[in-house]
Amino acid sequence: MASSNSHQIESTPQFQELLSADLNRVSLLNFWAPWAEPCVQMNEVVEELAKKYPAVLVLNVEAETHSEIAESFDVEAVPLFVILRGHTLLERVSGADAPTLTKALAKHSAGPAAPKPLSQTTQAPTSASDISIMADANEKQETPEELEKRMQGLMNQSKVVLFMKGNPEAPRCGFSRKISALLKDNNIEFTHFDILNDEAVRQGLKKLNDWPTFPQLIVKGELVGGLDIVQEMVDTGELKEAIA
Repeated sequence: MASSNSHQIESTPQFQELLSADLNRVSLLNFWAPWAEPCVQMNEVVEELAKKYPAVLVLNVEAETHSEIAESFDVEAVPLFVILRGHTLLERVSGADAPTLTKALAKHSAGPAAPKPLSQTTQAPTSASDISIMADANEKQETPEELEKRMQGLMNQSKVVLFMKGNPEAPRCGFSRKISALLKDNNIEFTHFDILNDEAVRQGLKKLNDWPTFPQLIVKGELVGGLDIVQEMVDTGELKEAIA
């Protein structure tokens, strides 16, 4: 049975109303999708946390159904958890990382003497598109030449390479799930690369291939396109011709 402080979001107005009711209250936003296996486990974790911290408002948002809300919080993969105080961002936790989420909620639910927030907005929640994922400042920096050489190597590691969010067994966005299933259904062997684990490659491929989104399918070292283009090429038989 769900806790009284835990809500399944049915609409954007409901989300706004619940989140704005008490701007001093800590909230946990759980962005999930029914097809993502890690979300099943994490939804159980979230319900246990809701019981443990009854003062915390827990809002469960199905990311693809409520895309407007998801986009306003820059949700690019699930599961994703956002901890707020009112409309102030305290922390983001990406992936099925129960220990980190538990620790983060314990820290921020302790009281108003929480650490300084990462960012703040006075706008309504669905207009909070300025919230962005913090880059790891300690990440080793590659030269542009080194990065391009590494990306070219990744693109040519096999005849067909799929740059996606997550992996074929545990995709973390709907488009990645659909394109990997499409390739499998058509018996197309492919190598995959999870761009969520490498921010340099993620941003570099957008420029190198002049293609702003993921997934990206590469055939023989060249960009074919995203889901729509690949679906069309499968339907016409062009993809198998390109791979042959």
